[in-house]
Amino acid sequence: MSACDRRRLLQLLSMGGMFLTAGPALAQPRFITPPFQLGVASGDPAPDGFVIWTRLAPEPLAPHGGMIMAPVAVAWEVAADEAFRHVVRRGEAIARPELAHAVHVELAGLEPGRPYWYRFICGAERSLPGMSRTLPAAGTRVDRVRFAVAGCQHFEEGWYTAWRHIAEEQADFVFHYGDYIYEGRDTGGTRLMNGRIFDPVRRHTGQEIYSLDDYRLRYAQYRADTDLQAAHASASWFVSFDDHEVDNNWVADLDQDGTPPEIFLLRRAAAFQAFYEHMPLRRASLPRGGGMRMFRRAQFGDLMQAHFLDTRQYRSDQPNGDGDKPLAREVFAANRTMLGAEQEAWLFDGLARRETRWNLIAQQVMMMHLNTQRDPLKSEGVYPMDTWSGYLHSRRRLLDHIHDRGLTNVAVVTGDAHQHYAADLHLDQGGAPVASEFLATSITSGSDGLGETPFNALWRRNNPHLKVMQDRRGYVLCDVRRDLFCADMKILDQVREPGGRLSTHARFVLERGERGLKSA
Repeated sequence: MSACDRRRLLQLLSMGGMFLTAGPALAQPRFITPPFQLGVASGDPAPDGFVIWTRLAPEPLAPHGGMIMAPVAVAWEVAADEAFRHVVRRGEAIARPELAHAVHVELAGLEPGRPYWYRFICGAERSLPGMSRTLPAAGTRVDRVRFAVAGCQHFEEGWYTAWRHIAEEQADFVFHYGDYIYEGRDTGGTRLMNGRIFDPVRRHTGQEIYSLDDYRLRYAQYRADTDLQAAHASASWFVSFDDHEVDNNWVADLDQDGTPPEIFLLRRAAAFQAFYEHMPLRRASLPRGGGMRMFRRAQFGDLMQAHFLDTRQYRSDQPNGDGDKPLAREVFAANRTMLGAEQEAWLFDGLARRETRWNLIAQQVMMMHLNTQRDPLKSEGVYPMDTWSGYLHSRRRLLDHIHDRGLTNVAVVTGDAHQHYAADLHLDQGGAPVASEFLATSITSGSDGLGETPFNALWRRNNPHLKVMQDRRGYVLCDVRRDLFCADMKILDQVREPGGRLSTHARFVLERGERGLKSA
């Protein structure tokens, strides 16, 4: 072989971060750069197991993550101890180029209600370990569950300090309510935010994203953050998507730009595939026919049943042209839905089972009916049409179901609004509460925020059910006991620089058997 031929062969066998040596069935890699640049994660736990995830990407921002386009064998280990002295499961998975060399391993046969540690091995490279927990067995007495609620993590608008704090909380699980990525282009230099001069702390790569390669690159950019990786490695996650994983305020087969549905569905399919590729999801959520099955349930012994909803894929278009609008007749229409018939029936059946002391509804958009009028001289209320306020028939059906069955143990956790809110949920304004909602502020979206905004006093006056609102970044930490459901509204003093100081802005409790929030 000539020198020229040898150079050509090396070019064909090398791609950025790896070399490939042919094996009998699968590629056997030798990496120039370690391939686990995007970390590890676990999710969707059950009493006998959970999903473990990684993606091979030695150069995350290079084409194909720096991987050659061939299937690659990845070994994995699960241990009963952090030092991996007692490995209880091991095996091999195939990282396929069709899924961006992501690996999803669904574990089974593990013991319920205990921690496990896991890691991946590819060639001579080994990932950092992650920790996960199996769920307690159904019916088992459980005295406590702790979990974090977080999301809305615009890459350009702040550092992921909140994720580092969540990694240190020793939570049993994390609920990510959505907006894991933002689809917009690099916003460039200085602009106004919250009436102040703002310079992005870091920049998106490229234009607005549309293709599968675009979405993969955006996820790689976000997942390369080490604080986010630490939170993923610290606990099992239940993930949901909201709108920005696809496009702002999309619903069903419609976007906000009037794109023909058959064209938008091509973009949605690409976004769904990239979401699956980068999340610790079970095969049941693998996109099929352009859609994903994302509503699912988890039971924590006899203490709590969690219902994770999908409020994007099955709902009707926003009424009244979207935005914050008065309550037109359309918002009350019975033919409009937030959840779709199948998901609503599934949720109603789950709530009616009465198998646990608490019911958790974990979903994406505000359920509280919040008058967001900003003009103190106007008496007419306006309400955000992208929330449950734009779907009042669906909202009434859910609250009627809770009320009519005498359920006094329902807590709702939400996100999307980039502020902390806590409120009781009422059938009618002025009536007794039916359930209560904790809405977690953003991780970074909105940057440092304003703390107390000029509208806080007006909104509290117009919304007597609203207990707190706070425009800072952070998360909600929930501590569920047998007779108390406690929620801490955690905030950071700033996210424009790393190392923001964490504090608890407010704490609320629900007492089992009694409806309504109480300050603690």
